[in-house]
Amino acid sequence: MRFLLGYGSCGIASGADFVLEGLNEVLSGTEYSVEKVGCNGLCFAEPIVEIIDDNGNSTLYGRLNKENAKQLAESVLNGELPEENKFTDEELNFLNSQKRIVLSGCGKVNPESIDSYISMGGYNAFKKALTMGSEKIIEEIKISGLRGRGGAGFPTHFKWQSAKNSQSDEKYVVCNADEGDPGAFMDRAVLEGDPHRVLEGMMIAGVAIGAKMGIIYVRAEYPLAVKRLELAINELREKKLLGENILNSGFSFDFSIMMGAGAFVCGEETALLASLSGNRGMPVTKPPFPAQKGFRKQPTNINNVETFANVSWIIENGGSAFSSMGTENSKGTKVFALAGRVKRGGLVEVPMGITIEKIVFDICGGIINDADVKAVQMGGPSGGCIPKDMLNTPIDYESIAKTGAIMGSGGMVVMDENTCMVDMAKFFMDFTSKESCGKCVPCRIGTTRMLEILERIVDGKGTESDIDILLELAESIKTGALCGLGNSAPNPVLTTIKYFKDEYLAHINEKKCPAKKCTALISYKIDESLCRGCSLCSKKCPGNAISGEVKKPFTINSELCIRCGQCIGTCKFGAIKIESGVEK
Repeated sequence: MRFLLGYGSCGIASGADFVLEGLNEVLSGTEYSVEKVGCNGLCFAEPIVEIIDDNGNSTLYGRLNKENAKQLAESVLNGELPEENKFTDEELNFLNSQKRIVLSGCGKVNPESIDSYISMGGYNAFKKALTMGSEKIIEEIKISGLRGRGGAGFPTHFKWQSAKNSQSDEKYVVCNADEGDPGAFMDRAVLEGDPHRVLEGMMIAGVAIGAKMGIIYVRAEYPLAVKRLELAINELREKKLLGENILNSGFSFDFSIMMGAGAFVCGEETALLASLSGNRGMPVTKPPFPAQKGFRKQPTNINNVETFANVSWIIENGGSAFSSMGTENSKGTKVFALAGRVKRGGLVEVPMGITIEKIVFDICGGIINDADVKAVQMGGPSGGCIPKDMLNTPIDYESIAKTGAIMGSGGMVVMDENTCMVDMAKFFMDFTSKESCGKCVPCRIGTTRMLEILERIVDGKGTESDIDILLELAESIKTGALCGLGNSAPNPVLTTIKYFKDEYLAHINEKKCPAKKCTALISYKIDESLCRGCSLCSKKCPGNAISGEVKKPFTINSELCIRCGQCIGTCKFGAIKIESGVEK
């Protein structure tokens, strides 16, 4: 009998430490102990414990705390599998509907034990790669059709071949783990849950291009990922799988970790290389490309976490097996982080070609409170908002690009009918303008001006000409910005104007926010038929905007109301309503 506890960042934040205490109190003195594993992707139900019996049968339990974890352990020791806190068949569909390659070890292997990884076939692909030779490795990657999972979708084999062909005695393999998109947590979960899978992929890349050093550029905001990477690298050295002449193959390789300071722009590969060199993270024009002149001006291959995490599977199973999944131009699987108003948020890995709609509704159960879906943001601040009537779009690089969004690294934020799309555009533009490195004028100034216009619109001070100015500025930024992050910065604004222009016009012409979210364009009203005159709302109002007599309907003075919403949270009778528009 095995007790597996989800101990990734999401599990810990949800109370996994308390669950661990409860389990240990019961299991202490028995032959069983708790195994800490990474997040299995079921983030919506953390903390999670998986019970695996002696026959390999698995039962999942979620939403645990210390007390019910103790009860669970006691029941299991007594030969029972209780129904309380057990995942339902519908919830398990979240897992059963996926095809897992990158996430296959997350929630299964102990991320702090190389032996756990090896027991599941770990480093067999690396050993195989040592016998294949670089050309055969790259050929298998080419056959697989693997494209970079960082967002651009550039063919992986082309990068590797270019780095291999570059003549130098000093080459580098760099893992871009600078995951900065709001709502994205795929890379973090993989590094926390299965770090050896990423390291093995990098080592195979090292064999392919002739590199002797791998560097993981990971943001300092991921302390658990950093800790487990450090442990994994030390374990590799202890197993003599790093260093000089590994396994008497003639191949030498080692790792180092560089922690970034959280600059979004360092997700762009040339800015990342600048940061690695101790300089300010700012992009430079290409060519030369990193494969020709990268870190320390030497040939450097850069891929992101998910790309490297696919490599060992491809080498072990063959490129054809990988290419059999997906679409003609987008092969294999893709990991998505589902966040926002979706019922079952977490990590999803599915074959390319599946529709957005199937992920949101069939796998993730639809929208919280069965509300109507409004849009899905894909690609983060560099992506775009895909409206409800386009959710049948298949997930592949070309199809998503046609919507005005981008695949991105895999963040997927689901929005319901209560989301203001103008405010959403403002949120992403605020993020982008603050994260601009400031090197080029179109991005530095253009995003600031776009943000100012969006702020005017949500404040009810916009004009119709503002939309034309937004479009003009967006075009200037897209064509004039130095790097891909700047080029794509206007996408959230462009897609919201394209698909939700009526909301912009409502904000501008009618001075209303249809979603009732923009505080300058809403009013609070008390429904006299529902108000019981309890006076609680009046006592809680910080602006003294609510007045009346006890046991009689109260009223709200709109001129004094600061629209903080405290009254709504206080009212027990649902008497306070939000209305779109302001009193004139």
